Amino acid sequence: MAGLLVILVGPAGAGKTTLAHRLIGARPNRRGFSVSHTTRPMRATEVHGVDYFFVDTAAFLALRDADGFAECAQVHGNWYGTSKAEIGRLTKDGGDVLFDVDIVGAHNLWRAYPDAARLVFVLPPSWPVLVQRLRDRGSETEQTLRRRLRTARQELCGVVESAAPWQVIVNADLDAAAAQLEVLMAGSSDATPARDHPVLQGCLRAAEADPLAA
Repeated sequence: MAGLLVILVGPAGAGKTTLAHRLIGARPNRRGFSVSHTTRPMRATEVHGVDYFFVDTAAFLALRDADGFAECAQVHGNWYGTSKAEIGRLTKDGGDVLFDVDIVGAHNLWRAYPDAARLVFVLPPSWPVLVQRLRDRGSETEQTLRRRLRTARQELCGVVESAAPWQVIVNADLDAAAAQLEVLMAGSSDATPARDHPVLQGCLRAAEADPLAA
């Protein structure tokens, strides 16, 4: 497998999926987006095989038990996983694969493919910007907002405490963030360790002080 696995993690509202599709659009013949399997119900706007591979629990667990997933986890009662076959399909000719997964999935992918994986934590420019982006969606209830912010705080802590080689991209401007990710994929790296990144540290301090994220 010669291609890179570019693993994007970050809070809901950070712009991970938009950033991934921007990079794929720049080189569609060389890059692809990893489509995960899930047992959650398909929404009206979603397409099987494009947004997710929607399967029932029995089929998911059968694939898991056959060692078919590079990473999988149960989240809020539903299973999610990245199949080894999907990674192999996208990388067989040396293509790069972009992932949008949670921090546990990211660490599992890095352990499974340590030479090919690039761990990237995508951040908004500040914690208040993240909260406002989520509110501006108009689709978050107070309960789901609190859940997303708690998850964001946990992921910020997870990156700071991780021994894995995380890079940080601040998505204040999509063009600039995409350009920074292109540089990272070309082999350059940020000299600042993720745990010492000032924006990440600022977001973590704000998250720990925000009662919505408690």
